Amino acid sequence: MITRFAPSPTGLLHLGHAFSAMLAHDRAQAADGRFLLRIEDIDTARCRPEFEAAIYEDLGWLGLTWPRPVMRQSDRLPAYEAALARLAAMGLLYPCRCTRRDIAAALSAPQEGAAGPDGPTYPGTCRGRSMNARGPDDALRLDMARAIAHLGGPGAVARLCWVETGLAAGRHAPDPAALAAATGDIVLARKDIGTSYHLAVVVDDAAQGVTEVVRGADLAPATPIHRLIQALLGLPVPAYHHHRLIRDAAGRRLAKRDDARAIARYRAEGASPADIRRMVGL
Repeated sequence: MITRFAPSPTGLLHLGHAFSAMLAHDRAQAADGRFLLRIEDIDTARCRPEFEAAIYEDLGWLGLTWPRPVMRQSDRLPAYEAALARLAAMGLLYPCRCTRRDIAAALSAPQEGAAGPDGPTYPGTCRGRSMNARGPDDALRLDMARAIAHLGGPGAVARLCWVETGLAAGRHAPDPAALAAATGDIVLARKDIGTSYHLAVVVDDAAQGVTEVVRGADLAPATPIHRLIQALLGLPVPAYHHHRLIRDAAGRRLAKRDDARAIARYRAEGASPADIRRMVGL
């Protein structure tokens, strides 16, 4: 078993991160497997070296261990470019010049306005543009209808299954047509970073041989997208273990801006790793 914890160094880790990392570490140890740390630092505008240093310090204080050196996404842009080139060669990508304002305006029509895992579902304004027309300010989107047709249309369901070992444990299979309608044509390469979360996480999990992805329930809606990308690129399929979220007293999911629940703050106030475990119910 190989699992991982993959934080972005855009702020201090909080109790929710502690729960996810310790749970993944516990599951790897129980299976005599490996726990990996990956730094997801492709968002260069928000990532900071001091936050990356704090990640190592916090996780080490919690008693977690991992192989070094760690994988850093900023070192892997050629791998993402290669994956995009394969999808482009299949005729599944198109350049998109739409801004958020453009998309919001298009979705203001009464028949539009659906929302998917990444927010408002893209209405397909640029669909059909040739990759030869790609400009420096264009993002790259996956033509979902073509992607599903490439996998066999309605028969693609058999190629998109995955096993859930956490919440809603069991075997899952999305309806291909419903998937396309729910997600729209997702961005696989942002113009500013050359990739996206969806593409990078799938390519990296495969490169690291991850066999079980441990992550919060908030990311569960992204799993059908990740399975689709895996199927298109011929990548191995891990199991997925989506866990409960750690929430504040008002029931809100913790965020990095909530420094009151940062691991570093608890440590500074005299808490022990055992205290953190009790706080998150481990």
